[in-house]
Amino acid sequence: MIVQCRQFKFTFPRPTVVMGVVNVTPDSFSDGGKFFKPQAAIEHALELAAQGAEIIDIGGESTRPRAVPVPEDEELRRVLPVLEGLSGRLTVPISVDTMKAGVARAALEAGASIVNDVSAARPEPGMWKLLAETRAGYVCMHAQGPPPTMQDNPKYDDVVREVSEFFSERLAQLGSHGVAAEQIILDPGIGFGKSFEHNMQLLGGLKVLTELARPLLLGVSRKSFLGGHAGERLPAGLACACLAVEAGVRFIRTHDVAETVRALRMTEAILAKKREECG
Repeated sequence: MIVQCRQFKFTFPRPTVVMGVVNVTPDSFSDGGKFFKPQAAIEHALELAAQGAEIIDIGGESTRPRAVPVPEDEELRRVLPVLEGLSGRLTVPISVDTMKAGVARAALEAGASIVNDVSAARPEPGMWKLLAETRAGYVCMHAQGPPPTMQDNPKYDDVVREVSEFFSERLAQLGSHGVAAEQIILDPGIGFGKSFEHNMQLLGGLKVLTELARPLLLGVSRKSFLGGHAGERLPAGLACACLAVEAGVRFIRTHDVAETVRALRMTEAILAKKREECG
């Protein structure tokens, strides 16, 4: 299986790809705006790449529950200086975490290669047309409702089945707009319009979702369903990431790159030994 992100290519089977998170926001749930200033964000991105991140995901708008939407010009003001500051300094692809086609276009022009879109259930095709034009990678995420209201009262009859059906429908829609399958990564959207029980059911059903036509990305890092404060959630997040790799997930999005890389490589070594012994 291949994922093509403009000039970058990931060919599987290969070690799990770790995506490092850089929040260029003043209200991030995970770091409280620690990397809001461009220079701090640039230095953090370089540090995450040095720790083993093979994708750097830069976002200028918080998508936590109850987050207030950010105007396009403000989002651009936050992310473009970081992208420009990283130009020529990173050898790994940059992802822009945005719901806006205008921000995605500007970011791709500034050197990004992937669009990470938490609003893939969009009613208009502007983003998809941009992806077809630029051949950028696309993280297609499932969410029930927009961030300000998504946690009000999420309901599913069968969350694993409904997310799987959403992905099948979106893959058809993307293809009809000229987006190649090789550009697409699927994200079940843990914590986006899901209760604790929904999140647990999705994590338990990852094997079903990994059997779809495209590779899966999982992002659980520091999310509230893990319990405790954001700084206390690493062990639980690593447990989810390691089990996800065993289920066949290909990409892990995390704030804690060094720890995640070490945990995943050990998981992969154990699984390889198990396969070897089973013949």
